[in-house]
Amino acid sequence: MSKYLTLVVFFSLAAVTACESGKNSPLGFSLPKGDAEAGKATFVALGCNACHSTPDIKELKGAAPGDIAVSLGGKVGRVKTYADLVTSVINPSHRISKANPPEMVMIDGKSRMANYNSVMTVEQLTDVVTYLQPHYELRAYPQTMYRGYHL
Repeated sequence: MSKYLTLVVFFSLAAVTACESGKNSPLGFSLPKGDAEAGKATFVALGCNACHSTPDIKELKGAAPGDIAVSLGGKVGRVKTYADLVTSVINPSHRISKANPPEMVMIDGKSRMANYNSVMTVEQLTDVVTYLQPHYELRAYPQTMYRGYHL
């Protein structure tokens, strides 16, 4: 029993200390929900559709250097959270989609997406993210059928 208790305490402490709770912790950070219609207008006004398309806004062909065409939305294997989308806009090199060839979306290992942090207001950011989020749909994983184990 002593070994078991020691392991439980060890793993509990490891789990608690693994979560960053210092001054750089994201705990407590939250942006307000934006306006989807304003986000759609901002998406076009900032020229996001020069490289991106959504189900209701088509990409402007020939408007981007190298004709980048990255579709946003659709069925995805994991939930696209509000935080995922905010991070994708303010730090596009954080996670780069593998849906497109690397040479199309990266230069020297970083995203080709321009940095909009000094161009976009926080209100515009929240509006664009609120506009984009409903375009993502969680794709159901196919059920594995094991012979002899299902009815």
